[in-house]
Amino acid sequence: MPELITRVEGTVGVVVFSNPAKMNAMSIDMWNGLPKAVAELDANSAVRVIVFKGDGEKAFISGADISQFEKLRGTAGAQLEYNRAVDSAYSAPMRAQKPVIASIRGICIGGGLGLAAACDLRICAEDAVFRMPAARLGLGYSPSGVRRFMSVIGAANTLEIFATAKKFGAAEALRMGFVSRVVPVAGLEAAVAETCKLIGENAPLTVAAAKFAVQQALKDPEERDMKKAVQMVEACFASEDHKEGRKAFMEKRTPQFHGR
Repeated sequence: MPELITRVEGTVGVVVFSNPAKMNAMSIDMWNGLPKAVAELDANSAVRVIVFKGDGEKAFISGADISQFEKLRGTAGAQLEYNRAVDSAYSAPMRAQKPVIASIRGICIGGGLGLAAACDLRICAEDAVFRMPAARLGLGYSPSGVRRFMSVIGAANTLEIFATAKKFGAAEALRMGFVSRVVPVAGLEAAVAETCKLIGENAPLTVAAAKFAVQQALKDPEERDMKKAVQMVEACFASEDHKEGRKAFMEKRTPQFHGR
């Protein structure tokens, strides 16, 4: 049964995309359930970072479940509702204050590629295979979605992967800047855990302010909320964590941050 599995492992909130029979293809229920799953982890004070991963060893996400298209995308009205669900799911990791990491091994295609692009960081195994097949299916891809890819890999690379619908591997994804790290398959979990540990040791308010500032910088000037970005920075300086950071530095010890 297609489902989202969520769990908390220490300071890490995990969302597992589980539909092994279809290489973790996203059903409509999975699309609809993702915003709530991410919001709950984001609201959990114990969680410092969120990780997306696929169920099993073969795929991150193989795309949307095409078997549902005829029923759920067969009319203009149905298509609109389906697109809203997908867009809301794509927005979920961007709305989260906490960093969201895509841990990618195996197949990462279509909707899976789009969801990975919406994450803050992407780390992949050497066996990762990527593709944007919209042009092979006659699908229109939203301008906001195209822009999201451009913010990650630039205009030329974005047009190339959309226009050619080609498959590309981990090395090419690293060259484009789509992923920040490529690691051996056996080392993926450790690499993601290391990144999560580093983030989890840092001041949550500072991390959230940095994520928000990056997001604003990627928007058109008239869409930016720089007032909030500045307020988040000011909140860092006024926080108990800032006092703790200064004190720990002077005492030559590891700071203990609490996000306040």
